[in-house]
Order: sequence, then structure tokens, then C-alpha cells
Amino acid sequence: MKRKITLKDIARELDVSISTVSKALKNSDEISRDTKEKIQAFARLYNYRPNNIAISLKNKRTKNIGVIIPDIVHHFFTTVFRGIEKYANGCGYNVIACISDESFDKEVINMEMLANGSIDGFIMALSAGTQLKKDYNHLKQVTDQGIPLVLFDRVTDEVACDKVVINDAEAAYLAVKKMIQHGRKRIALLTSEAHFNVSEKRAEGYYKALKEHNLPIDEELVLVLPHMYDEEKISERFFQQVDIDAVLCVNEIYAVRSMRHLQNQGKRIPEDVAVIGFTDGILSRLASPSLTSVAQHGELMGETAARLLVDRIEADYQDLEEPVYRTEVIRASIVERESTDST
Repeated sequence: MKRKITLKDIARELDVSISTVSKALKNSDEISRDTKEKIQAFARLYNYRPNNIAISLKNKRTKNIGVIIPDIVHHFFTTVFRGIEKYANGCGYNVIACISDESFDKEVINMEMLANGSIDGFIMALSAGTQLKKDYNHLKQVTDQGIPLVLFDRVTDEVACDKVVINDAEAAYLAVKKMIQHGRKRIALLTSEAHFNVSEKRAEGYYKALKEHNLPIDEELVLVLPHMYDEEKISERFFQQVDIDAVLCVNEIYAVRSMRHLQNQGKRIPEDVAVIGFTDGILSRLASPSLTSVAQHGELMGETAARLLVDRIEADYQDLEEPVYRTEVIRASIVERESTDST
């Protein structure tokens, strides 16, 4: 049985552009007779069939955008969605949202459900399950069909598409540097497993700050929390065993939980231990004391992702011979509150 091929496959094999293949298969007079015959013969040999989804998207826009986010618990993802919806609605697009619930299987199911002609493109952050498996075939199949995709926050270099991220490593570096400048020397890091690309980048910034300020790297001060596995007890035990004067957490849930564990042990925040977390959501503002945060500017990230997608949709994605993909970097900022030293 011959393998299923795409326009991109034919273009690659015959060393022509995707646009040339598309026009040749439509018997366009713009393409020379020899080239048309060569392309059409190759398509027949491999039993090529036009992708109805891609054709539908090109000829009849649905004005719908599919958004897949890992969960709705983290304030960050809700702010990103708000930004997406705000920009998309302003351009006349509706937004259909799905939750992958950090599951690879649910992410695949959601994409298959939406990629049936009901949407013009996708915006998504990868689930924990997808990043763990490192299986991105469902994303590549969508882009091969001519459906534009924008990844945000949790991204991968394995998929050619537009992306929106923050300067994770630099933001973590600046957070740790701030604590060092206030005399903190034993700074802990609470992070998630390495398959989360954002956590990996934030850890890089943490280590860089320690090295540049000649502080020893002590792996006993780094806690890697397994995703959704008894995180509460593990982090509580960690703080009982280490002697620290500051902690950087890769999200605000870790940070607020850390403050509670430290306070239960009689530690004062920030007098005894300073705490900084990523996100700057509702929990950060309502915590006691309020949490100094690395603001990820989720709404701006959402607006940027929506702009990239709408631009890609309206630029006739299918006819771009060699799409030039962009990675937009949103610069994070530190919002100072009561959990760190003032000034």
C-alpha cells in the first residue's frame, strides 16, 4: 500500500514550490506543460488526493479559531485565553476553546475534533503528556494539511510554526539576582520535571544567577516536583529538611504552597525566607503575605498569538512557498510585593 502524501511531500520530491504543485494539480496555465505532466504523474503514482479540510479552509473561511490549553486552574492560561479572544473577536473571529487536561490523548482528540473544517487555525500550549512523550505527529499532520498553528508558552522546536514565549531564563535570572542583592545566599528552586520546556529555561536562569554571583550550586536546594503526584507532601518534607533564606518557584501554586509550609514551621516571610513565584495571578495578590511575582503578561501573549494566527490565515497560508515562521518573545517583569525585601 502506497503511503499517503501531501502537497509538501510532492514539492520536496520534485524540487518545486508548494504553490507550483497546487497549480499544476489544478491544471493551471501558469505552469509549463512538462512540469504539470511530471507533477500530475507523481501524484497519480502515489494516489494523491486533495485534502478537503485544507481546501475548505482556503476557499471558505469559517472565521473560527480553535484554542487548546492544558488546564483552567492556572490563572496564566485564563489570561492568555482572554487575550486571544479579545484580539480574535476584534478581527471578526470566534474562538472555540478545549482543555487537554495535561493529557496527550485528549490533546490529540481535541485537535482531530476541531480539524474537521470547523476552524481556520489553532492556538495551543502543549500538554504535560505531549511534552513527556515528545510525540508531535498530530501537530505536524495539522500543519501538513495547510492548517496554520501557533504555539504559546509550552512550545517545541520539533514543529515548524509561529510561537509566542516569554524570556523565561532571563526572568528567572533577574528574580534570583534580586534576592542575592538583598543578601540571600541559600536560595532554593521549586521546579517541575525537565520535559516542561518553560521549567527547564527557568532553571537555567536560576543556575546562571548563582554562578555569576559566586554562590555554590547545591542540588539539595533544588526540588523537582513530579507532575500531579503527591506534590503537597513532597514539598512540605523538602522545607523541613533544608536550610534556606529564599526560594524561587516556577509557578504561583508552588510559591503559595511553599509560603504556607514555611509559615507552619515558624518561618517569617520575608524576614527569614524571601519567596518569588512565576505567574502573577489572583493567588499572588491574595496570599498572605502577598507574593512577589514574575509577571508573564498572559493577556499580551494571547493577543500576540492571535495576531500571528490571523495574519497567517489571511495571508493565504497554503500559497506561501516557504513560510517564514516567527517566534515572538514577551518580556516578563517582576511585580514586587510583601514576600521579598523592599527597595
